[in-house]
Amino acid sequence: MQMSDTRQIAATPAQVYAALLDPEMLKACVPGATEVAGSPEEGFVATVVQKVGPVKATFTGEVTITDMVPDTSLRIDGAGKGGAAGFAKGGADVRLVATEGGCELSYDVEAKVGGKLAQLGSRIIDGFAKKMADQFFNNLQETLEGPAEVSEDAREDAPAKKGWFGRAKS
Repeated sequence: MQMSDTRQIAATPAQVYAALLDPEMLKACVPGATEVAGSPEEGFVATVVQKVGPVKATFTGEVTITDMVPDTSLRIDGAGKGGAAGFAKGGADVRLVATEGGCELSYDVEAKVGGKLAQLGSRIIDGFAKKMADQFFNNLQETLEGPAEVSEDAREDAPAKKGWFGRAKS
């Protein structure tokens, strides 16, 4: 499975690059991460709990960062074993370009799975991998920029809730 995307982040390339090398930031951004320890030079050890379709597993693995060009690009590679669920491994080439108001982050990701996970079928796995990558970079962006603010006007213009909670308030 391979995918690519680009996003604008309201932070300098140096801030984004530093965040990608920080174990606490990685723990905050990797969906399901319960532990991330290590350094960019030595590599990171991570524990991630994820549910893919009907399979829930705790993955333990290693993450290495290579091809580092400060404030410009790097490569993140990871591999983890989830016991009976199987294994997952993949990598991402990340590029940072300064833009007016921040930087443009673009990435190319590839991922592979084996074991019970591979038996779920490529549609489920591809959808899950895309969701994980999107969630990671969304978490990174939100952590660097802060949560998106909703203006007072936008809240007033929001449509009324039609679900159970909306009916209960009326």
